[in-house]
Parts: sequence; C-alpha cells; structure tokens
Amino acid sequence: MLNPHSIRADFPIFAARERSGEPFIYLDNAATTQKPQAVIDALCDYYGTTNANVHRSPHRIGMEATERFEGARVTVSRFLNATEPAELIFTRGTTEAINLAAGLLAGQVIGEGDVILCTPSEHHSNLIPWQMAAQRIGARLEFVTLQKEGRFDLDEIAAQWHPQTKVFAFQHASNVLGTIHPVADLCRMARERGAVTVVDGAQAAPHLKVDVQELGCDFYAMSAHKICGPTGIGALYGRREWLDRLNPIWGGGEMILKVSLTSATYNEIPFKFEPGTPNIAGAVGFGAAIEYMEGIGMGNVAAYLDDLAAYAYDLIKDIDGVTVFGPREGRTGAISFWVEGVHPHDIASFLDADGISVRAGHHCAQPLMQWLDLPATARASFYIYNTRDEADELARSIVKTRKVMGIVA
Repeated sequence: MLNPHSIRADFPIFAARERSGEPFIYLDNAATTQKPQAVIDALCDYYGTTNANVHRSPHRIGMEATERFEGARVTVSRFLNATEPAELIFTRGTTEAINLAAGLLAGQVIGEGDVILCTPSEHHSNLIPWQMAAQRIGARLEFVTLQKEGRFDLDEIAAQWHPQTKVFAFQHASNVLGTIHPVADLCRMARERGAVTVVDGAQAAPHLKVDVQELGCDFYAMSAHKICGPTGIGALYGRREWLDRLNPIWGGGEMILKVSLTSATYNEIPFKFEPGTPNIAGAVGFGAAIEYMEGIGMGNVAAYLDDLAAYAYDLIKDIDGVTVFGPREGRTGAISFWVEGVHPHDIASFLDADGISVRAGHHCAQPLMQWLDLPATARASFYIYNTRDEADELARSIVKTRKVMGIVA
C-alpha cells in the first residue's frame, strides 16, 4: 500500500511551506499537482548539462538532447501502452492535444452535415474545440443525456446514434464530479458504428492505470502537470492508422522531408505533427514524472485514492447543510461540494485562512454547472501525498466556516 508520508518527503514544497510555520494542506490537485524532487532535478539537469536543440544538430550535445527527448517519448508511450512511441505526439497539454485532434479530424474525417457527439459534463477543453470545428465545417454537435452522478446510459446513447456521427469525444473522468466513465464500452460502441473516439484523459491518467489498447480509443489526451510533471507539456496518443492517414494542420520546421517554394512532403509520424522546436525540457520532466509514478505503481495510486476519496466523501457529506456531488465509489480524488448559505468563493477563502487550498468556481465546465443548477461549487481534490488527517482538517474547517458565517450556533 502506498505510504503518503514517505511520498510527501519527495516533494520539497511541503518542507518549504512547513518551515514558514503556516499550515499547508494542498487540495487543488485536479488543477495541478505538486512536483517531486526527481522531476525538478531532471529539469535542472537538462538545462545544466544537455541543453541543445533536437533532431537537427549533428554535434554531440545535440544528439544527447535528442536521446533524452525521444527517451521521454518512449516512457510516456509505455505508460499509456501505445503500440509504439510514434503514436505519441507531444503537445503543450490536454487542451492543445484535443485542439489538435479536432483540427485534424475536421475536414479530413468530419464533413458538412456530419455529427460530433459530446457530453454536457466536459471540461471546456473538450467542448470548445469541437464547437469551433463544427462551426468551421458545417457539422452538428449533439450531446448525450447525463444520468445520476453524471453517468452515461449506454443504451440511450446507442438509441440516439446517427449514421452521420463521425466522432465521439468524451472525458475519461469528470474534473467536477470525479465520475470515472466506462471508456472501453463507449469506444466499442463508437467503433462498431464507424466513429472515431477522442478521450480527454486529463483527470484519469494521474489516478488510474491507462491502457489505450485495452480501452480501444483512437485518440487519448493527457497533461504532465496533473501527474507530477511540468506545466506546458502534454501528449496526444493517436492510433497509427489515423495518424498515417491524416495530414498535419500546423506547418514549420522539422515536420517535413522535402520543401519547394510551392509544396512540401511531410515527415513520418509523430514528427509531421510537431513543427518547430518542442518543449524539450518539459518532455524530459514529463518522462521523469512518469518514471516516478511507475515507481509507486499506478495500481497502488488507484487503490490509495479510492480509499482516501471515499473517506473524505463521507466526512464532507455528513456535515449538515453540505451537498456532495458525484458518486462515492468509482471516482477520482476530486470532490465537489456546496455549502448551503455560503458562496463557494467564500468557502475557498475561509479554508485558505486555515491553510487549506481548494478550488471554487465553475471549473471550466459551465454546462455541467447548469445541469447541477448551481453557479459554482467548491472542490477539494486529493492526491498521493494527501492524508486522512488532512481530510479531517478540511471537514473541521467547513464546520467552522458555517459557524463563522452565522449559519449555525
């Protein structure tokens, strides 16, 4: 079983904040996680010893930088169990990965009058790119119906399926409700009907063992910074048959084989989708983060977060005047809640005064807030270095806030 106390020692920010003498309980991990020393060291070591451009410099240090960059691709593709590293495209994060997938598919796979199927519970990063694609090519957006706890009804989706549905884009796990969806079943349904699947894995990849071959998805997007890696780097997995078929939408250096003044021949995958100088240090840090998580074991991560989230869920749910959203089980560590009589932003401010960092707002999921009939929620999101004691402190601070606000004596 994962030991959060020994893991905590790997993250220098906790010792640094504790030296200040103020409490520091970080529960905003769905937004971004803290970074272990191994990742910080990898970034510093790259810039301190191997800084050079990749794929184009014939000198020794350039080749060393290329080896580290491509080594990170091997590590991340292994983490997702891609068939080969070439199926892994580095991006700036999940948002850019989904924008890339939407840009590639729009016009090359999706045409005028076709349907893009999505869900109302998506983060804006898996909604706005499809809105823009649909508007650009004259396609139509349709949405599945959300059931209790933000789940999907597979039979209902099958019943509403159109022959014109060319893409099904959906989240692996909700950033608001924490709900983990049956991705393999959804991908199977889409594949049997000839549609491409694009899965937003931003909230699931840090919590679960992800196997893109078992899931059967065509595209899978994730960010490094939500799994202990650096900001500004992420990945789009794409099945080779799609990546080979699709032409790039961004042009520039290093994505070509031959160029004349009026035409170009594109490079092989994944390079034809990565124009310009990439985030080399970010990729190196991404690889170090994945190796760190693999050292813990994603099975251990999932088991620990299941237990901790259930414990925190019960604590918060049992507070008078508090509503918790999403399922108790089959969830990630992100727990959204509403305190009757207190705006979520005020909740976040009161908790922050007690040294507890949580998120408040619409969480870039405004349609889901409309489904909940709320303007916003507070959200506590737990990760591998959080403990039951911190969940206890969170519950105590919520109770205290209700007293300070005069809601209870």
